[in-house]
Amino acid sequence: MQRILLHACCGPCSLEPVRILRSEGIEPVIFYANSNIYPAEEYARRLATLRTWAAEEEVAVAEGAYDAEAWEAVVGRIGNAAEAKFGVICNEEGDGRGETDSEARAAWEGDGAAADGPSDARIAREARCRACYRLRFTEAARYAAEHGFDALGATLSVSPYQYTGIIREELERACERAGIEAHFEDYRPFYDEATRRSREGGMYRQNYCGCRFSEAEAAAEREQRAAERRAVREAAKAARAAERAAEEAERARKRAERQAYADRQARKRAALKALRGQRRGDHGE
Repeated sequence: MQRILLHACCGPCSLEPVRILRSEGIEPVIFYANSNIYPAEEYARRLATLRTWAAEEEVAVAEGAYDAEAWEAVVGRIGNAAEAKFGVICNEEGDGRGETDSEARAAWEGDGAAADGPSDARIAREARCRACYRLRFTEAARYAAEHGFDALGATLSVSPYQYTGIIREELERACERAGIEAHFEDYRPFYDEATRRSREGGMYRQNYCGCRFSEAEAAAEREQRAAERRAVREAAKAARAAERAAEEAERARKRAERQAYADRQARKRAALKALRGQRRGDHGE
């Protein structure tokens, strides 16, 4: 049976990959190597969640080194350059469908030089994520080779918010260099099931990818979505107010019409009464 080391970013994202691998007759060992996670307390919380679930499911877990300084020296440098140029990068989809070419990404990996524009913000973000994948997969592939594993897989492809194509490229790159097989699977179709299972299991579910950049981006995107929802609510409120105003104006118009009709009728009755009075006076003479 093939021995597979499964790089895992967290507990919830491990649920479906482990289930699928076991259904294929493979008993994976999870490798938690995530120096990207910020702050250290968040790293520990995710690891504790993973270990609790893994113990219940009898899945072996190995932990890599938590070296935030090494991550900052490589990935942080790229992220800092992007942040200096673009600020917090929001709404740059990372589902593998719009990934840019490797030459453009390499420009950011090299010196952070790129032209202005939304597409360049995407390039900068992809470059940062690629460097992060590369760092973690390199560590995981080295561990796998040193401990006699045949292949390395990754749970990162569960999330529709990750760059799936880049994950595959970097996983295959790391495995080729380490002399082992890359066991890549696109687990995105199982994201909803993983979400359901993790919620039902009461697992801690983080609301950002892990690094300090993604934390700021996720917060900004949540605020942006909240602002959009507020705008929709305000627009709906304004529309209802306008509708009520129009309805009230229509009711006022009808009241005015009824009053005008009543006034005309009153004038007619008054005129008839005056005419009758005049006629009676004429006859009395």
